[in-house]
Amino acid sequence: MELRNKVVLVTGGGTGIGRATSLALAKRGAAVAVNYSRSKDEAEDTVRAIRQAGGLALAVLADVSREDEVRGMVAAIARDLGSVDALVNNAGITRHLPFDDLEAADEEVWDELYAVNVKGMFFCARAVAPYMIANRQGAIVNVGSIAV
Repeated sequence: MELRNKVVLVTGGGTGIGRATSLALAKRGAAVAVNYSRSKDEAEDTVRAIRQAGGLALAVLADVSREDEVRGMVAAIARDLGSVDALVNNAGITRHLPFDDLEAADEEVWDELYAVNVKGMFFCARAVAPYMIANRQGAIVNVGSIAV
């Protein structure tokens, strides 16, 4: 996919792999929406780095496990940047649990992991799909981990 003049949403885009992805996409000419839920300073730093390099970026707050926040985020991106052409579902959480103690993964922990790591990807894909359908093109990349 040619990235010049394309808008890409990177969830969890301010830290780690998300930050590296955001910077790489911007270097290739994409306008990058850097999503964060808790890492505001890091997301703003990523946006600042993109802008200093001559790119276009904005930081957007949303908890991907909350569909209403995801839909609001995507609508704001489309309003401010014109559309959403690609999505990198990178946001994810983990809990460091001993492999030999499945009881440590109680229902509350499991629900939180599932909400962010699985439902969050679905909510984001569903929210951007109408823009990609209207544009008759798009791409969704899901980033996963073996971490528990």
